[in-house]
Amino acid sequence: MVQRERSDPGGDDQQSRHPAEMASTEARRRAARKIFAHEDRLQAKRDEVLVRPGFRERVEEPMRTEWGEPVIVLRLGDTDFGFDVPGRRLDGTVRGKRLVRRFFWNVLRGVGGAVLYVVYLANGGGEVVNPFQREIRVTGPENAMALDLLDELRRTRGPWLVCSPTRIAVVDTGPTFVDPADAPPPRIVWQASEPKIPEISFRKRTMKWPDGSSFRFPLQGRTEQQHLRRYHEPPDTIHWNGRPACSRDMTDTTGKG
Repeated sequence: MVQRERSDPGGDDQQSRHPAEMASTEARRRAARKIFAHEDRLQAKRDEVLVRPGFRERVEEPMRTEWGEPVIVLRLGDTDFGFDVPGRRLDGTVRGKRLVRRFFWNVLRGVGGAVLYVVYLANGGGEVVNPFQREIRVTGPENAMALDLLDELRRTRGPWLVCSPTRIAVVDTGPTFVDPADAPPPRIVWQASEPKIPEISFRKRTMKWPDGSSFRFPLQGRTEQQHLRRYHEPPDTIHWNGRPACSRDMTDTTGKG
């Protein structure tokens, strides 16, 4: 008796489907690349509206001249972040002060909470983002060393972080959506020099002080992240005069750093 060889069920079908599957996968990748490219263009336009070209140069040139060192200048993002520091409220204000303002804020937050609850029910219990919720970015003990910077930063309208090999500062240019020619002169609102500067990590976007207090600083959009990549090489190498172009291109391609 001659036994028949057992055929691989579906083997021919898999081979016939393989080119089609590859084409479909490549089509999805092209579509994804188009979507990401479109989002990048939209983000670039939003960043340009929020931070008009010319503001960075208004900070870079005088700070480089005053300090006599190369500088890295980054536009900081939203300063409406949360505090986890004894003696401070979530918004960073000192407990026991501004009681009248705090009363009206609590009323507003209560009304907002009621509205959110109605929206929550209308959405069938789905997730609703709370606009009154703050992301904790400042931590530390009572009277934390970080508060010297943060108290000034909360009052700025156009904050820029300026770093050099031996100094750190925050400069306020005023609103950055106006024409730079109509903006007030840049103003240093806080600065520190060695040996009293906090330890900064561009990779983690953090500043840490000797007392353990820390600040996770936000950057204003993707444009600032890309600008930082001109100087920061992962994991923690800083090129104060800028990275070689080929090295930057490799990092930008991989999406790291």
